[in-house]
Amino acid sequence: MANIFNTADHTAEFDAADIKENKVMGILSYISFLVVIPLFGAKKSKYARFHANNGLILAIMELAICITFGLLGMIPYAGFILWIIGWICCLFPLALAVFGIIFAAQGKAKDLPILGGKIKIIK
Repeated sequence: MANIFNTADHTAEFDAADIKENKVMGILSYISFLVVIPLFGAKKSKYARFHANNGLILAIMELAICITFGLLGMIPYAGFILWIIGWICCLFPLALAVFGIIFAAQGKAKDLPILGGKIKIIK
């Protein structure tokens, strides 16, 4: 279980000045729809784009969970239970976002636990 939190660290691949200048953009990447700010505000920052990629994956995951369990919640009788399960499932992306915010605030470019940098939407 401890290996889940020991993810690959890509910090050495980024310029120290870029990291220092774009920590706030990295943090904003993990606050749901605010991921668009680093996407457009720090286009040339590789560090901000790394965190924006992670944040965009989380935002898509959150949206998929909300839509799926929102629709399942409309099912008579079982819907309420599925709706509660959906809210519990929403805690997973929230926890990953907290990890991402901590990594960005520390100036680290680490893969998120479980996702592990396997998905690249933004290059």
